[in-house]
Amino acid sequence: MSESVRAVERALDILLSFTADEPDLSLTQIAERVGIHKSTAHRLLATLESRRFVSRHPSNGMYHLGLRFVEMASLVLHDVDLQRWARPYLLQLMRECGEAVDLAVLDGNHVVYLDVVDSPQPVKIAARVGQRLPVACTASGKAFLAYLPEDHVQAILQAGLRKYTERSLQTREALYADLQQIRERGFATSVEEFEKDINAVAAPILDVNRAPVAAVAVVGPSYRMPIERMLEIGQLACRASETMAREVGLSALTEIVSRTLTSAELRGR
Repeated sequence: MSESVRAVERALDILLSFTADEPDLSLTQIAERVGIHKSTAHRLLATLESRRFVSRHPSNGMYHLGLRFVEMASLVLHDVDLQRWARPYLLQLMRECGEAVDLAVLDGNHVVYLDVVDSPQPVKIAARVGQRLPVACTASGKAFLAYLPEDHVQAILQAGLRKYTERSLQTREALYADLQQIRERGFATSVEEFEKDINAVAAPILDVNRAPVAAVAVVGPSYRMPIERMLEIGQLACRASETMAREVGLSALTEIVSRTLTSAELRGR
């Protein structure tokens, strides 16, 4: 391997050293993580800093990722539309679980469906693009509620809890207990809470601050999705949401869903 290629690899390793949990690193930490001498790390960091890929805090000398990444992300996003971005992930999840899969965002006290992949099953159950459904009794909605600030949740629930089926949660105590369970296992379920004989599982897509940006859900008839199967699908949905957040990037995702929401609502009218 040539020295120039090795330098590129090391520079990339330096950039990959930064994480959401540790966005600021010292020269020593970076050198240790990449496995190089501090002098080599310093030289590479100086080059990255000159190109604005990293910056240094003037007060403590710690390094963090620079604004050049924001500029580059905007170039990538210039021509990106939601369907082209999300479809591969939704299709993969549909193939894994054999049921309809959708992507939704929060809009007030409803979730709005931005994309839907139909099930290959003879009996198909899915929301339509642009459809708005209530937050408190849908898996996608509860996936948002579980990770929203308490004051935001309180505002959403001001109108009360409507009873759609015999299984709809009717008290805040019951809903809050469910939200706690969602946070513990990472995904939400709706067992015939909005429509009889229809179950759903949803996992939130969280940003670096653990705030929900979107939710990916799997929905199907209760006879094909009993509780045991829903728990299995929940793990698949979590893996899909984590992959989407990691591979697309949360800044990109936030911009994509915000740009798509209005057009999705118009298509649903």
